[in-house]
Amino acid sequence: MLEALMKIFGKQEKSSQQIAHDRLKVVLIHDRASISPEVMDKLRDDIIRVISNYMEIDKKDMEINLANDDDSVALVANIPVSKMKPAGH
Repeated sequence: MLEALMKIFGKQEKSSQQIAHDRLKVVLIHDRASISPEVMDKLRDDIIRVISNYMEIDKKDMEINLANDDDSVALVANIPVSKMKPAGH
């Protein structure tokens, strides 16, 4: 059942070829957007800091990337949330 849910929500196992292909796409998009790895690291740290004020997140499984469309670049974040923090925390 877990496998079926993972397939529905896009969490299926990837081959090493697919992983390499995805990594190459990320590198090319970062180059095209002219964002250095240092800036991406700072952006990731800032996102973690802000979101952590409101919810507990799984930092090791989060993914933050840039996605390239025909004429634009989008920031895409997949951040697993463990639980929401109480209001006013």
